[in-house]
Amino acid sequence: MGKLFKFLTGRLFLTSIFILIQIATLFFAVFTLSTHSAAAYIILYVVSLIMAILVASGEENPSFRIAWLILMTVFPVFGWLFYYMFSYRKPFKKTLCRLKNYSEQINALEKETESVSQNLELGIAARRQINYLENIVKSRVRINTQTLFFKSGEEFFPMYLEKLRSAEKFIFIEYFIINKGIMWDSILEILKEKAKIGVDVRILYDDMGTINHLPSYYPQILKSYGIKSCIFNKYHASIDSFLNSRDHRKITVIDGKFCFTGGLNLSDEYINEVTLHGHWKDCALMLCGDAVDDMTASFLTLWHFSKRKRIKDEEAQFFCAESKENDGVVVCFEDEPYDRITVGKSLYMNLISTAQDHIYICTPYLILDNEIAKALKLSAQSGVNVKIVTPHIPDKKWVHEVTRANYDRLIESGVEIYEYTKGFVHSKMICADGDNAIVSTVNFDFRSFYMHFENGVYMYKSNAVSQVCDDFASLFSQCEKIAYGQFSSKNPLVVLKRRLLKLFSPLM
Repeated sequence: MGKLFKFLTGRLFLTSIFILIQIATLFFAVFTLSTHSAAAYIILYVVSLIMAILVASGEENPSFRIAWLILMTVFPVFGWLFYYMFSYRKPFKKTLCRLKNYSEQINALEKETESVSQNLELGIAARRQINYLENIVKSRVRINTQTLFFKSGEEFFPMYLEKLRSAEKFIFIEYFIINKGIMWDSILEILKEKAKIGVDVRILYDDMGTINHLPSYYPQILKSYGIKSCIFNKYHASIDSFLNSRDHRKITVIDGKFCFTGGLNLSDEYINEVTLHGHWKDCALMLCGDAVDDMTASFLTLWHFSKRKRIKDEEAQFFCAESKENDGVVVCFEDEPYDRITVGKSLYMNLISTAQDHIYICTPYLILDNEIAKALKLSAQSGVNVKIVTPHIPDKKWVHEVTRANYDRLIESGVEIYEYTKGFVHSKMICADGDNAIVSTVNFDFRSFYMHFENGVYMYKSNAVSQVCDDFASLFSQCEKIAYGQFSSKNPLVVLKRRLLKLFSPLM
């Protein structure tokens, strides 16, 4: 009863109620207008028809367009309103310009480096990835960076605390979820001590990711400790499709010497101090060397974008990474939802289509559009060993229904599906042919591909690549291989539910 009362009086519930009231009022006004005026009905119908034509002929993902067209068919007068309010591809020209402006200013502060990509001996897959990242994404290709992969939160956490304790100049932290408990309390104690001695400590966290974990006044609490903070995209009571865009990134930068990223958030389930969905399998990556500056740039760009403050020349001091002994090729990347460049999805598709021997994928959600599904099937049909690991115990049941609904069409084409029987797998990692790997925050779902701010690291022949491969070898032994038809159902209601979930998954 106490939890229910807390939920009903919480900011998430109350803000959502205000949004629903606004939506209901707007739709009631449109309904009243359309039923009491034939002219108004015709105008609204024509507007919806025009919007449907624009959607059908647009450049968005076909799965996305089909879902919206069905809604517009079912609600011919209201369809355009649904699309206007909730379309994730609604253009934000001012927002995009502001973000690019901050990005350009931050990148101008970063040390100039000459491109090394043309002098590298690369395989076909690596050459395609690096050409794309350097020419389209404008990422910097790094060779003087060392990598270390952590196969679990329990392995990651002691090293994370050790590096935090070593900080002398600055600590930048950016996460989707921060939740009070053993993990965050341990981190916070170190941050408080560091802030006391003059270390520049900054924390950026997503409002939706933390809305049930941290109070709205938490920035004031952090400020009292001497810690700077910023909340990304505050959840407010207004109809705004920008609310769909969340900061799903995970970044920690320490003194320009070390940075961490991967799937891990700062909450106790990620280090298995609490059990929510069985054993929580996750991963992280630590970089040391030139690439740390790129993570610093990623953090500072979104920090200033969220703060809406002028960037000072003194920010250049944070770009102080030191070159390390060559450990393969490392390229940091970021993905944002406004430039129509689906970086995460494109990198995944590149690896899937260029793999020669094998490609292994680990993802908590397997919500596929036709493009990725076809690429996976074609790769398997061409003789590539394609293996995908998903959770056995879900954190979101409807998402797991969609994930399992994709199994049969993949298995039929030769793709091998494995479920992590010990619990929930949250790692977002992919490796191909033993020398290419990506560790990132990008899930195989529409939200990560199209709606969220994401980040990750592509690596070629680095130490972490072999460590990722070893983790996959161990992971398969802890999984159940799924047989064709294992989760299929002849119940027409179950079949209908799964097909509806799959159809409208791009909008969820």
